[in-house]
Amino acid sequence: MLKSGDVAPDFAAVDCQGRPVKLSDLRGKKVVLFFFPKAFTPICTIEIRNFRDHQAAIEARNATLIGVSLDKPARQCEFAKSEQIDFALIGDESRAISESYGVVWPLVRRDRRATFLIDEQGRIEAVINDEVKVYRHLDDVLAKLGVPAS
Repeated sequence: MLKSGDVAPDFAAVDCQGRPVKLSDLRGKKVVLFFFPKAFTPICTIEIRNFRDHQAAIEARNATLIGVSLDKPARQCEFAKSEQIDFALIGDESRAISESYGVVWPLVRRDRRATFLIDEQGRIEAVINDEVKVYRHLDDVLAKLGVPAS
């Protein structure tokens, strides 16, 4: 898995709303890139709702939110629709993005629960990796962005 200080690998994809998403196009903004194991599972649903409910606070800090899992794009888009997700949600069925960040579990071939905070120049500023404490990802991101605790 990549670590703080590494250059964030560029990628290009289309999100569930049909918008092109290219990491290098987001230079000048922070990016919160989070990987989750599987759409429609209980813990992943909690995690994505946490990010959804704090999207405005993240964007107010000049940051863009992007979620990725290895689900097929159609399933990912069903998930986005059912959870009313407005930020970029990407189905990385080819595993290209996930493998470039080193988040694919070797045996189960699912994404680890990992969040990368990428700075305005495209370097990884922080990595949050906790499979169980799902709230930690959002809490750590908000703290690193300087969002006051609620």
